[in-house]
Amino acid sequence: MYFSKDSLAHFEATATPGQMRAACELIDFEMGVRDDNKKRRLMRRAAFPAIKSVEDFDFSELALPEGYAKEDMLGLGFVEAAQDFVFYGKTGRGKTHLAIALGIACVNAGYDVLYFSTASLVRKLTSALSEGSLEKLLKDIRRADVVILDEFGYIPIDVDGARLLFQVISEAYEARSLILTTNIEFSRWATVFADEKLAAAAVDRIVHHGRLVEFNGPSRRMDRSLMLGKAGE
Repeated sequence: MYFSKDSLAHFEATATPGQMRAACELIDFEMGVRDDNKKRRLMRRAAFPAIKSVEDFDFSELALPEGYAKEDMLGLGFVEAAQDFVFYGKTGRGKTHLAIALGIACVNAGYDVLYFSTASLVRKLTSALSEGSLEKLLKDIRRADVVILDEFGYIPIDVDGARLLFQVISEAYEARSLILTTNIEFSRWATVFADEKLAAAAVDRIVHHGRLVEFNGPSRRMDRSLMLGKAGE
C-alpha cells in the first residue's frame, strides 16, 4: 500500500476520528494478512520434511560452544551475521529435529530458508548441470538467508557432485548461514569430498564464522522405539 503525501495530508485533515480508527484497523489487518501469506510462501519454499519445534527439543544433552547459550541460538542473530552451525553427533540424537526447528523459527521471523538432505541437493545440482540449468538453481539458493544441509556425509558423493556441493558451501561463506547436520568429524571430511584440498577449504570457511554443536546422550529413536516396546513411554 503506497499513498502520496498529498493524499495522506488530505485524509489527516478531513477524516473523522472514527474514519481514522477504521483506516488504521484496515491497514493493520492487511499487514497481518500479508505477513501470514509471506510465512506460508516461505514454508512452502523451505520444503521441510516435517514440522518440528524448539519447544519440543531437549537441550539438556546439547554441548554448545563456551560463551554461547541456548538463548543466543534461539535469538537468531546468527542469520544476520551469516554465521554457520555444524550439528555433530551420532544418529538419533536430534540433529535434524533442531535444524528443522531452527529453520522454522527463522521462517516465522521472515527469513528465507532452504532445507536439503545433502544427497538430494547433490542430485539436484548434478541434474541441473547436465540440463544446463545449474546457474538458475544456484541463483535460487543464493536468495536464501539460511541453507540447511541435513545428513552431510551419510551417503558417498562422487567427485563431480562433491565439487558442486563445495560450490554451494563456498558461495555461502559470509553471505548466508549454513546449518549442517553430520556424524562425520572434520578430520574425515576428505572422505565426503573425495578430495583433501576441497575438504580443507570447506572446513576452513565453515569454521571461520561457525560453531560446532555436539549432540550427546542416547538415541531418541531407540528411546521411543515401537519395536523395543517403548513407544508409549
